[in-house]
Amino acid sequence: MEAILLIDFGSTNTKVTAVDPVRKTLLGTAAAYTTVESDIGEGLAEALSLLLKETGPLSFIRRFACSSAAGGLRMIASGLVPALTAEAARLAALGAGAKVVGLYSYELTEEDVAGIARIKPDIFLLTGGVDGGNKECILHNAKMLASLGAPGPFPVLIAGNRSASAECAKSLAGWNIIRCPNVLPKLGTLNIEPAQGEIRRLFLERIIHARGLSRERELVSGILMPTPAAVKRALELLSAGAGSGAGLGELAAVDLGGATTDVYSMAAGLPRRDAILKGIPEPFSKRTVEGDIGMRYSASGVLEAAGAEKLAALSGLAAAVIPGMVDRLTANPGALPVTAEDARLDFALASAAVETAMERHAGTIEEVYTPVGPAFVQAGKDLTCVERLVLTGGAVIHNPEAKKIARRALFTRTNAASLKPSEKSTIFIDKSYILAAMGLLADAWPEAAVSIMKKEIENHGTCE
Repeated sequence: MEAILLIDFGSTNTKVTAVDPVRKTLLGTAAAYTTVESDIGEGLAEALSLLLKETGPLSFIRRFACSSAAGGLRMIASGLVPALTAEAARLAALGAGAKVVGLYSYELTEEDVAGIARIKPDIFLLTGGVDGGNKECILHNAKMLASLGAPGPFPVLIAGNRSASAECAKSLAGWNIIRCPNVLPKLGTLNIEPAQGEIRRLFLERIIHARGLSRERELVSGILMPTPAAVKRALELLSAGAGSGAGLGELAAVDLGGATTDVYSMAAGLPRRDAILKGIPEPFSKRTVEGDIGMRYSASGVLEAAGAEKLAALSGLAAAVIPGMVDRLTANPGALPVTAEDARLDFALASAAVETAMERHAGTIEEVYTPVGPAFVQAGKDLTCVERLVLTGGAVIHNPEAKKIARRALFTRTNAASLKPSEKSTIFIDKSYILAAMGLLADAWPEAAVSIMKKEIENHGTCE
């Protein structure tokens, strides 16, 4: 049988998915440990062997892959005002599937540049000023980066005030420089798609070769994008639909991993109640990543964010034992729950991680008092009209209490300031772990991707 092979080179596991795009069916999935420290092809070969045991012989006419192996795409961004150009730069980076490991506002200092040199990002996104506005900040920052010396330790993507772009490039002569349109050409107008396209192109040129994935070129038709970008593309398609395949409409999603928790929303999120919108308009398709929150490598971040008392209340364990248990998980990130106490802690960590990550992603609303009386101010997206929530990630999809975990991502009257998705939301669980694969399939076979997702991503009803 002819099929398409879709590969996700993850930091922990290499996941493979086989589909028949003509019949719009999922043929099988499998996963094996990602052997990034030796030959990444070994993990791929093992995953393929497991897949073919499940499906029988297959002839792959195309093979596509995404990757987050060895930490994925690490970016630093800089802008002028934190709530404006710096925020636009952050949205551009996250939307392209990057992990933002540094974000700077205003003029870079010598200490900032030293820190950037230590981090050694894969890409630096240099922004600042609307078109025709402030030039001094972005020009200063270009000169500060240039002090690291040519040819430069990382590529620089210039996406700020167009009046300063050419001069920034001159300051960084000898570096790998890419110029593209301003991410914030005027106040209230985002233009992040050109920068995102260049970020993905740089990922292909630099990261794939640097991480050894180019050795698999003979096995893969194309390594297309970072894994988070593939997941985002799949969710965009699931929301919008394609051809005769209707989409689900506005939705939110949480991808709970061992090191990070990614949150996505496909929604306008505009104010519903005579509220004043604060800050820049947010994109309909938005991704955020919480690098301090995860089930294993970042379990201590969940403990710090939620507190031992909350984890104790969620798990039924004594608060005093939780820090020690979390330390053991952090030291042994491959550990699976063995005892009932382990399972209860995993449930608590997952619940707290999902709740915290969604609260950071969703907008907020507050009442303020003005000379003409009280008013409401909204920052970020209002997701309270979103009634579909998709969850993925091993800690959720393999948990028998997944719906209880999902409930933590939804709006509550006790925290009405956080504009999380509706408490009436229908819960969808990505049981077969196919979102990234469907993002890879989306451009060439969009109707097949929509059909497979609607069949394979399980509808678990509401939490009410």
